[in-house]
Amino acid sequence: MQASIEFVSNHYITDQEGQQMTRSNALSRRVLLAHGGAALVGASALTLPRLGRAQTGKIKIGLMLPYTGTFAQIGNAIEAGFRLALQEQGNKLGGREVEIVKLDDESDPSKGVENASKLVQRDKVDVIVGTVHSGVQMGIQKVARESGVLCLIPNAGVHAATRALCAPNVFRSSFSNSQPTLALGKPMMDKGLKKAVWISWKYAAGEEAYEGFKDSYTKAGGTIIKDLWLPFPNVEFQALLTEIASLKPDAVACMFAGAGAGKFITDYAAAGLKGKIPLWGSGFLTEGVLEAAGPAADGIMTTMHYSDSLATPRNKQFRTEYAKAFKSQPDVYSVQGYDAGLLLVQGAKAVNGDLNAKPALYKAMEGAVIDSPRGKWTMSRSHNPVQDFYLRVVEKGENKVLGVAAKALADSGAGCKMA
Repeated sequence: MQASIEFVSNHYITDQEGQQMTRSNALSRRVLLAHGGAALVGASALTLPRLGRAQTGKIKIGLMLPYTGTFAQIGNAIEAGFRLALQEQGNKLGGREVEIVKLDDESDPSKGVENASKLVQRDKVDVIVGTVHSGVQMGIQKVARESGVLCLIPNAGVHAATRALCAPNVFRSSFSNSQPTLALGKPMMDKGLKKAVWISWKYAAGEEAYEGFKDSYTKAGGTIIKDLWLPFPNVEFQALLTEIASLKPDAVACMFAGAGAGKFITDYAAAGLKGKIPLWGSGFLTEGVLEAAGPAADGIMTTMHYSDSLATPRNKQFRTEYAKAFKSQPDVYSVQGYDAGLLLVQGAKAVNGDLNAKPALYKAMEGAVIDSPRGKWTMSRSHNPVQDFYLRVVEKGENKVLGVAAKALADSGAGCKMA
């Protein structure tokens, strides 16, 4: 089935994994603070002409994702999910064959504009699907806004993409950085946890997650007695854990992800806080780290828009088909890639494959109801998912769903003005 898709690989690979993420994050931070086109990733403001493609030819899709470095596993999961959505359509969109161009974005914001420009100008793609790193996303955002190329964001939760720098041709199939923690406050208060300490890395995703937590928790009547931060990607938590112990809050809320999240979980237990001060967080805290964290993770509560354990026919069907196609188990990133594909499928069907029929294409995508493994979701006016968030608890190495923490939760879309 997969052989009918034509893949053209354009990998721009470096071996900078060790130092790259710190440098990239610093650039991302400056980008997000700037919130303006001229400041994006330090690139010159290029006006990129949109080069049209004959509607009788193939639809050309650029996958601009991390295929090397820290986020490579996420990039591969997104691609697999996206490919599965196409396979379900016989590898066609609106009756047209599909060609995919792959580009390794290296999670490097300094190359974001350059690489997205290559896809538009050199490869003449009709669609860019990308990416994971928010700093790189801002480079794609600049190119998408100036060229008019359709862009689907399968992960990066940076607020600006669907707020101040929103665009009619940019749609997100994942989340905004504050959405998971917007669902966190009320369940904590429902458990009688009235005083909390917040802890995260001092970077864009952490700060935007804090925005969501602060909003939801204080509105529910909670008090944040202190917010604690450490530089990204520092994982020396001991001093802050000692401070938490001295503050004696009712609970700790946090946002960490990846290997750093796993270390925070184990360090939290080693510091004697597990079982004494409940640990809550954005769902990314326990995504992909439960095996490494082991029993230290038991009892952690999180809110997230997906869980492997969702006992719905739709999720079971998806997980079966994914495992059959790729000989591995899907995760939240696979679902976000899959849903980006479902969104594009609906849009392309509405215009019979003519992606240049932009008003009709955008209208169809804005009105789409995505029948996702996470549950059905719709698109907000600023093109961010309106979706349910689940309350989960870690039990025996699994994020067990306890119920819905927030129904049809939308990002504010503050500052979004569609052209």
